[in-house]
Amino acid sequence: MFGFLRRDASMTKIAIEPPAPLPGRRGLVVVLIVRNEGRHIAEWARFHRLAGVDHFVVYDNGCTDDTLEVLRRTLPDEALSVIPWNQKFRDGRSGREIHNQVLAYAHATRNFGGRFRWMSWIDVDEFLVPKTEGTLPLALAALEGCQAIALPWHMFGRNGHMTPPPGGVLGNYTRRNPDPMADGLRNFKYIADPCAVTALRVHCMETNGSSDCWNDAGRRFTLRQRDSAAFYSAARIQLNHYYTRSDAELRAKIVRGPNLTTPEADHLRRVMRKVAAIEAGEVEDRAAIDYVRRRSAGEWP
Repeated sequence: MFGFLRRDASMTKIAIEPPAPLPGRRGLVVVLIVRNEGRHIAEWARFHRLAGVDHFVVYDNGCTDDTLEVLRRTLPDEALSVIPWNQKFRDGRSGREIHNQVLAYAHATRNFGGRFRWMSWIDVDEFLVPKTEGTLPLALAALEGCQAIALPWHMFGRNGHMTPPPGGVLGNYTRRNPDPMADGLRNFKYIADPCAVTALRVHCMETNGSSDCWNDAGRRFTLRQRDSAAFYSAARIQLNHYYTRSDAELRAKIVRGPNLTTPEADHLRRVMRKVAAIEAGEVEDRAAIDYVRRRSAGEWP
């Protein structure tokens, strides 16, 4: 009776015709769908601007706080595009929900991708951290032959914070699960050539009709092989996922619910199971704040 609420009955993959590359396309564009992240959006935007992101395409999923105002104060006008995106669509025949986040990703790829060499589709709790170069485009220069680079989540937990601590995310959350490839925690976001993308989901995509992907060491794998320990690499770019932030923010995240309609009890169980796994064993990871320190001190161009 309530099958339309099941996640596996929803439309979570969208095929597109890739955009044509425009003359002189260059740089990196980041796509973000956001709702009420005024507390953290400035730090996220400043970090990625420092890391060499040229443009931000932000989909406003019904913000009622100051998220958009903070973004406009933080980023120059020419580096920011804001798209209203507060909606839920269903297929008119089957009633299946069309994943709103994937729909935003497809729209951004088709309408903005032709201007840029690279595109990444991430959330405000995810940070793309350069490891060997001063900017993400410089790190990506060594991966020029790779069409779709899959970056594994490095999962950070609450770090003992019950309420939001003073200061930013990067300085307050430095402990994470030690194994990005662990069952139950393993997932990926992508940096890809938008002019090669032919289908998208939230955590995988196809380029030129193939689901093959590359790790950040430049090695090519099938989608099935992506889950193997051999795939793991964070030598050039590390994807930090601050999944919980403080306990109070985690609780608010649970109440807000996911982008895709899901029964509340199922969502709660899924989130808390993941939190328990993240915090079962943690290691110190200061890659993000070390990057900011070195870049700000001029150690990297």
